[in-house]
Amino acid sequence: MQIQRKTLAEEVAERLLEGILNDEYIIGEKLPIEPELMKIYGVGRSSIREAIKILLIKGILSVQQGVGTFVVSKNAQESLETQMDKAKLEDVLEVRSILDAKIAGKAAAHRTEEDLKTIKMFLDLRNKLADDRKALECYEADVNFHVSIAKACGNSLLKEIFIIASKHILSSFEHRHDNDTQPFKISQKIHTDLYLAIENKDSEKAEFIAQQIVDRIY
Repeated sequence: MQIQRKTLAEEVAERLLEGILNDEYIIGEKLPIEPELMKIYGVGRSSIREAIKILLIKGILSVQQGVGTFVVSKNAQESLETQMDKAKLEDVLEVRSILDAKIAGKAAAHRTEEDLKTIKMFLDLRNKLADDRKALECYEADVNFHVSIAKACGNSLLKEIFIIASKHILSSFEHRHDNDTQPFKISQKIHTDLYLAIENKDSEKAEFIAQQIVDRIY
């Protein structure tokens, strides 16, 4: 499933953390510079930077401006994903619903042509699967439609929170769906309207439509 794949940055973060736990990188020691890390892990600069950001959030690394990135702990703080694992589904749904409108508005402002292709692909797939009465697959396409909007929003933190929340919501749906695709057919038009607002870079309209989807006004 697309939203569950690990990114290169996540894989690098895991390998970096393994190195820290195995004392390849000692607490208080500065990490190698970016070009060296790129050679060690065989990835580009953006993946290295994103991996470091992941470990910064977990409290494993600390950046000193103009000096470098240092190992400060072996004990990761409880991740957002772990916290969502423990949270009630209603709370996770609330988090996602609060973010939907803001993300849609930002996506309208920042989307690229490539983003639009991905969003449209999942919009069309959602429609086809609804017609084919494949509820679980249709819900996956619906989640990926909204995730692709989050990926276009230009804010990596909003994107990550939204993806984590969506993954947990999808997991719950897998255990309770009843093969009814009628709600997806009914809401296809408003999802198309959301896509068009993003395509037209109309942030205000995108926010309004996204909130209507959250409130199920369609």
